[in-house]
Amino acid sequence: MSDSMLFSPARLGKLELANRTVMAPMTRSRAQGNVPNALMADYYRQRAGAGLIITEGTSPSPNGLGYARIPGIFTPAQLDGWRQVTSAVHARGGHIFVQLMHTGRVGHPLNLPAGAVLLAPSAVAAPGEIYTDQQGMQPHPVPQAMTTANIESALQEYVAAARNAVDVGFDGAEIHGANGYLLEQFISPHTNQRTDAYGGSIDRRIRFVVEVATAIAAAIGGDKVGIRLSPYGVNAGMAAYDETDATHLLLVEQLAPTGIEYIHVVDHSAMGAPQVPATLKAAMRKAWPRTYVASGGFDRPSAEAALREGKADLIAFGRPFLANPDLVERLRREQPLNPPDFKTFYTPGPKGYTDYPAMD
Repeated sequence: MSDSMLFSPARLGKLELANRTVMAPMTRSRAQGNVPNALMADYYRQRAGAGLIITEGTSPSPNGLGYARIPGIFTPAQLDGWRQVTSAVHARGGHIFVQLMHTGRVGHPLNLPAGAVLLAPSAVAAPGEIYTDQQGMQPHPVPQAMTTANIESALQEYVAAARNAVDVGFDGAEIHGANGYLLEQFISPHTNQRTDAYGGSIDRRIRFVVEVATAIAAAIGGDKVGIRLSPYGVNAGMAAYDETDATHLLLVEQLAPTGIEYIHVVDHSAMGAPQVPATLKAAMRKAWPRTYVASGGFDRPSAEAALREGKADLIAFGRPFLANPDLVERLRREQPLNPPDFKTFYTPGPKGYTDYPAMD
């Protein structure tokens, strides 16, 4: 379609994106020893037709490696691994941001490297169990409540990770403020029971998130930074609360002056979470002065509609990109999509990762 908006170019800070599709961040657990590798470089290279790729969640700290086989971006080996990835994507003309994800209370000592500690805003365990390679499913332990010194250390880890990202060739970094991980654990009153300057009122609960965004923007330039938010998300034991709308609206209003380029708002209702109210999405969109990325259950018609109606500037696709390395071309030509294989989402190796067929 010549009048399609989805396949038209877009500006993102100083970048010129080839189209308005974003490959959403998706944990894939292929980083053996928490180090990115050649298999991962191939996976991202295959999907470089996206206007922008956002990587799987990548920890800025040993303490944030809560899941088995997720990557970090703080050791020399990890940096060398990520250089392979960014080089592979850029060789195909793509753009790629790293997603900085500290898992906070979501983790287990068996998944953490030696000396790392499970930290969270408050000593509130996540519900249910978490997978470990050594002993299968294990109950979530109670995390240690972070001291003020822990919070300052975590902030510096985020900044160092963002600097590392630029050094290894990433076009920017997305701050993970969603899906029940450390930053959302600060945002939610269910997981943040602090009584100091980082807990209690809305502005105190969002303080750490705003500090992280401010510091990263100062370190690498706001045009290279985005943040992902998931109001009404239920991942990792999250649940809505009376002030969900007010919290996220104030957060967006306080993030705007930091100069970060985009907010990435995910509505997980297609996967069974409560729907994010249209009124909240509209208010966040109105309050945001720069690029707005919408995510959650989009197909081509709904993506085109959101762009045409001014509800978003870019549209993120998750599982369709997972199963279709040539997703943009398939959408453009209105061809059928490969279905994703749920059994291989988090398993080691190429099966269900780099072996999904392209059209031709």
